[in-house]
Amino acid sequence: MGFRHNNVLHANHFRKDWQRRVRTWFDQPGRKLRRRTARKEKAASLGVRPLTLLRPAVRGQTVRYNRKIREGRGFTLGELKEAGINRKQARTVGIVVDHRRRNLSEEGKQLNVERLKAYKEKLVVFPRKTGKPKKGDSTGDDLTAATTRATLPLPDPYVHEAPRKITDEERNFEAYKTLRVARADARYEGIRKVRAAKKEEEEANKKK
Repeated sequence: MGFRHNNVLHANHFRKDWQRRVRTWFDQPGRKLRRRTARKEKAASLGVRPLTLLRPAVRGQTVRYNRKIREGRGFTLGELKEAGINRKQARTVGIVVDHRRRNLSEEGKQLNVERLKAYKEKLVVFPRKTGKPKKGDSTGDDLTAATTRATLPLPDPYVHEAPRKITDEERNFEAYKTLRVARADARYEGIRKVRAAKKEEEEANKKK
């Protein structure tokens, strides 16, 4: 290694004991086996219950990923209400509830309502006491029917509409203007109500 010009001398550290600091992964095959054994034990302990909880189908965040559908954290209270499931009961039958999530579109809401209804149709709730079934427990042939532990698959994100002609009403529709007017109406709703009430009061006083 040569030196040239008025530079700092090299301080190369070639005598570090690197073998003591190196990270090895020789336990990977053992870990794989342990994880597999743990999954089997969990499946056996759950009995006939589903291996995973039911979660909603949601769109990914940002423009890059919003074309994909993934599992969300939990169902909204509105989705549960439309599907006819009590939020306290939902947690007992393997449905995750997220009270903070909001539905931003009617299409997304209906998608999850249908998901809940499909789950509800397949759901078999075994009573704790066979002779005394409680409200919501399955009875009769449902208890003897074959059960499945497979989770509901996520819906296909690419649902294409059949081609059609654009109507004159759609052609003349001004989306930007409509949105701005709706936004302004929502913003000034309270002020306009107060003004209207004052105007009616003044007119009533004038008549007196």
